[in-house]
Amino acid sequence: MSHDAQSAATLAAVKRMEDGLAAGENDMYAYFTPDFLWRGNQGCGTKKGVEEFRRNWQLPLRAAFTDRDYKTEKFLADGDWAACFGHIEATHSGTFMGVAATGKRVKIPYMDFWRVEDGRIADNPVSVDFPAVMAQIGVDVFAGHGWENYDNGSATPAAPE
Repeated sequence: MSHDAQSAATLAAVKRMEDGLAAGENDMYAYFTPDFLWRGNQGCGTKKGVEEFRRNWQLPLRAAFTDRDYKTEKFLADGDWAACFGHIEATHSGTFMGVAATGKRVKIPYMDFWRVEDGRIADNPVSVDFPAVMAQIGVDVFAGHGWENYDNGSATPAAPE
């Protein structure tokens, strides 16, 4: 298979999975290898296999956030790897990171990378911006020390001596 054909097949496999997630599907074995690895950033954890992904990511996300609308802004593919960035628009309707439901509509920014084997995802490094979500529901995880303060002029950045 040519590189371009492999890239197209990889992207198609990922888009099928994204459609399944957006549709609220419960059986993810069609999209992931049984032993796939989901590698999230701090706060998200690491899921080994489809069952851990479902129990420790898919279901808790559904419990905390309802009325989800997946808004992928851009997909890229290169051989057996694909990537995207975007966000989920959802209602905070269940406990999230210890914060009871606020009913607020939030944006959950994410970046995903996938390695596809034989039409299914085998590896999935992920970055989900949980600090941004926490800020939207009233919790500043940086306790006022986020570097956005440099950008808005309310703090002066340190510099090496």
